[in-house]
Amino acid sequence: VQLQASGGGLVQAGGSLRLSCAASGSIFVMHSMAWYRQTPGKQRELVARISSGGSTDYVNSVKGRFTISRGNALKTMTLQMNNLKSEDTAVYYCNADVSSDPWARRDYWGQGTLVTVSS
Repeated sequence: VQLQASGGGLVQAGGSLRLSCAASGSIFVMHSMAWYRQTPGKQRELVARISSGGSTDYVNSVKGRFTISRGNALKTMTLQMNNLKSEDTAVYYCNADVSSDPWARRDYWGQGTLVTVSS
């Protein structure tokens, strides 16, 4: 299973960015998908998660500003980020909880995409 993340970049505070993640490969069941972020010297932090049923969870600091969604085929995911703040600057990682067959289930990670918010 491969996850391809895209959409990072440089934006001014108050601006918007949209991150996308596409999954490919041997996917039997795609369970939850999520975005994490990490800054130097800090642990990777869960930003938002969406279940296969569409339930969503957000870290408190992004509630009301970020929206996570999944495509109809459940193999794509987006993170719409509005009203960005300098503290949102980080490398963002796509994550997926995947069963590649009925007996194998694990987390997969995409490459990071850098989001830089200038104040």
